[in-house]
Amino acid sequence: MNLFLEPGMLVRHPGQPDWGLGQVQSVIGHRITVNFEHAGKRVLDGNHVVLELVHPPEM
Repeated sequence: MNLFLEPGMLVRHPGQPDWGLGQVQSVIGHRITVNFEHAGKRVLDGNHVVLELVHPPEM
């Protein structure tokens, strides 16, 4: 579930590992906007993808 996501959190998209590390920009309902290192800003449907939280944050 993506219910725990908040702006500023670092995540990875499990189906797109080549996108690299992403920072959550906003969460509005099921729409999650993430800025990825190698793919730029993407708006994702939280009903169809569960993002992986990066622990501890990788820099």
